[in-house]
Amino acid sequence: MPLVEHLVELRKRLMWAAVAILVGGVAGWFVSDWVLELLTGPLQSQGKALATINFPSVTSAFDVRFEIAIIVGIVVTSPIWLYQIFAFLTPAFTRQEKKYVFGFFFSAVPLFLAGCAAGAFVIPHIVGLMVSFAPGNSANLLDGKGYLDFALRLILVIGVAFVLPVFLVLLNFVGVLQGATILKSWRIAILAIVIFTAVATPSADVISMMLLAIPMIVLYLVAVVIAVLHDKRKARRDAAVLEGAGSL
Repeated sequence: MPLVEHLVELRKRLMWAAVAILVGGVAGWFVSDWVLELLTGPLQSQGKALATINFPSVTSAFDVRFEIAIIVGIVVTSPIWLYQIFAFLTPAFTRQEKKYVFGFFFSAVPLFLAGCAAGAFVIPHIVGLMVSFAPGNSANLLDGKGYLDFALRLILVIGVAFVLPVFLVLLNFVGVLQGATILKSWRIAILAIVIFTAVATPSADVISMMLLAIPMIVLYLVAVVIAVLHDKRKARRDAAVLEGAGSL
């Protein structure tokens, strides 16, 4: 398609994704109290408050609820906006490649949700460690918006990170990226994952960082294995075709 048509198609896909997230955000508004209670749960330990959430401005509480609603909308509508991403890429592929695209779509959605769940899982470990540094005669007063920004960003970023190996395999299946190339960069990839998890979990808690890094490394290695096996199978198939053509 011409560039203008590509831009029109992109705008259409972005509009559908935005509408879906907006509708999901409306639903998220009604469960924002429950989500807020879930995210502030780590601040309680054995009935004792480790820290207290405060809202320093008149609009802070509203801002927090609005942000929660949008993030909930992004998470619950992930099948829709992920589909829009893959659907935008589909016209550039052959009929066989389109089968791969939609196959990877059905892998990306559960991985994104699993990543969000992993982010939510490590939050209690991070928060528990960070607030424990306060002296015994002091109290932790956390800015509500700052704390929720941290928690929600962590959940969303880890969800997106879990999807990246799917795109690596997709690029391999459509011939853009070779499995050997992905394998050759394994040291850089693992270093990037460790740095990413260190940034995403800004604490001295090595356990939390590793809880995120290990599944991401495993997903990367699985992507490498799939890509290498696919390249070998494709090479054998191409060799068989050339051999058959030569015999004719």
